[in-house]
Amino acid sequence: MDGDEGGVRSVLRAIDLLGLFTEDRRTWSIRELTEASGLAKTTVIRLVTTCEQRGLLWTHADGQVTIGPGLLRWAKLGHAAWQLSEPVRQVMRELASKCGETVNIYVRSSAARVCVAQHEGPQHIRHVVRVGDELPLWAGAAGKVLLIGAPSTVVDQVAALSPYGREFAGELRRRAGTAAVDGHAVSHGERELGASGIAAPVTDREGRIIAALAVGGPTTRFTDERVAEFVTAVVTSAQWISRLGLDPAR
Repeated sequence: MDGDEGGVRSVLRAIDLLGLFTEDRRTWSIRELTEASGLAKTTVIRLVTTCEQRGLLWTHADGQVTIGPGLLRWAKLGHAAWQLSEPVRQVMRELASKCGETVNIYVRSSAARVCVAQHEGPQHIRHVVRVGDELPLWAGAAGKVLLIGAPSTVVDQVAALSPYGREFAGELRRRAGTAAVDGHAVSHGERELGASGIAAPVTDREGRIIAALAVGGPTTRFTDERVAEFVTAVVTSAQWISRLGLDPAR
């Protein structure tokens, strides 16, 4: 393995190690990080030390490792870069009010989808996804929309990450093709039993799909009649956002 490949692998390992830290699990011991990452203890210690030097991790006096203050800068930058315009947020609010369900905007990030914006629905029992959450592309209405026109290598990778294996790539292409023809996608219990969703594409000025606008909630509320109403509302709202312009990080 040459130096470039080794450097890339080290970067990927460091990113994967940082990915273990969540709101629900903010501190780890070196032993726990070793077990969770599957890496050698010496490698984990080296990665932690490197991340500490850049302020990305912080080791307490008792040896517990947590996120470092350097991430505050990245968090602030990410929030500022992906802050949506008020007109776009108004469209999301109106859609949530009309459907009575939570509204999310997802973008494709490699072989996953990430929630970049949300407006919660008014009901107590609702779809729970947080801004920044990374979800699979192999399931859900938004996943189907975001796979429209995706490179074959991406579809194959998504299939390989699914519970169904690489053979699922053909089905993913079929679902994305149907979503492209219909202009929207519907899902029931694909990612989580009892959860349903409807999504439509958000496009840029050249007509390229850059995001998926979705509503989600309990399947019991997604009857055939309501799904028909939701589809119209979601597609119309996605078209409005496309005209307004969804240009995060610019």
